[in-house]
Amino acid sequence: MAELDTSGGGKHKGGKVRTKKKATRVDLTAMVDLAFLLITFFILTTTLNKPKAMELIMPDKDDKNTQMPVPESRTMTLLLGDNNKLEWFVGEPGKTQPAVIGYGKEDLRKVLVDQNNLIKQSHGGQPMIVVVKPSAQSTYKNVVTVMDELNITGIEQRAIVDITPVELALLKRDNLYK
Repeated sequence: MAELDTSGGGKHKGGKVRTKKKATRVDLTAMVDLAFLLITFFILTTTLNKPKAMELIMPDKDDKNTQMPVPESRTMTLLLGDNNKLEWFVGEPGKTQPAVIGYGKEDLRKVLVDQNNLIKQSHGGQPMIVVVKPSAQSTYKNVVTVMDELNITGIEQRAIVDITPVELALLKRDNLYK
């Protein structure tokens, strides 16, 4: 049992005769019980944060026969490299010159919006298809940032694909892959 003792000190010789002080005893058991009840109540009634995860549907590795042809003129390829930089180009690798940009909203988001508008204008309103190709030098954060930017810009046709040796050579040429 928890209690608070406030008894006085011992006797002093000489001086006035004082009345003996009675010890004050405060029982803290009820307050401790109340504290535990409140803690238990708040723990049980709070909602726990649910983990936020992006749903990503990947195709089966065994199913190679169901690949659909993708028009190159509507396809933007993002090559994720080292040093938080990426290269992008529209069309086939080697036929169009890639540009190196960062992952910020002034870089990646602006390019996505501009290219999507250009492709919609030139292809009768059909949306752009984005192919994301992470390299061994890119980080998980880079892939998540690209997917977030695609969600923000409203580009729904996208794929994450393995990078080819031709594209790796482009990254090496621009010092984005070691």
